[in-house]
Amino acid sequence: MLLEIDNVSKRYPGAERPVLDAVSLALDAGETLALTGESGSGKSTLLHLAGALDHFETGEIRLDGLAYSTLNDAGRAMVRRGPVALVFQQFNLIPSLTVAQNLAFHARLGGRHDPAWVSHLATRLGLDTLLSRYPETLSGGQQQRVAIGRALALRPRLLLADEPTGNLDETTGDAVLALMLDLVAETGAALLLVTHSDRIAASLGRRVHLTNGAIR
Repeated sequence: MLLEIDNVSKRYPGAERPVLDAVSLALDAGETLALTGESGSGKSTLLHLAGALDHFETGEIRLDGLAYSTLNDAGRAMVRRGPVALVFQQFNLIPSLTVAQNLAFHARLGGRHDPAWVSHLATRLGLDTLLSRYPETLSGGQQQRVAIGRALALRPRLLLADEPTGNLDETTGDAVLALMLDLVAETGAALLLVTHSDRIAASLGRRVHLTNGAIR
């Protein structure tokens, strides 16, 4: 199993109840999983934990058998620069970098830059004519395609996406999602995608639903 989330709980200081309460799920290589739930149900928190962006109190998360509880800050950063990549609702592109530089940025940080692969991604994502442009000159859909390409340039084992079409209109969002699913299938990566949309969730292989921090 690629990703194992085993009985994980998370509570923020001062909160009356845990944001996540003994959550368990598993995801294998090549699988696509939609994580749904109401606002405040813990979806984004769980995604951040899977991406080694935050700490949990109890339970364990493993990626290819690597236990997150054993990692220091440097080890967690290495997880995010190699086997795990993230795409957010806010595109989080670097405004001072061109499209080409943004696409290569995380892969260069992780020592995994492959120019031929980045060129292939740019072509598949319809960005090959935009490589010299800067993010502020792009549409929302174009910016999100850059963000997806930047994540996949790492050739991650696991792609985590938090409402990746939330800032896009339905038509553009559907096109971006279809491209992302095609490229995830091409790479063999697993995809864990947070969404509030039943329609988007239906596009993925399976789904789990969070309610008040627990899978029901």
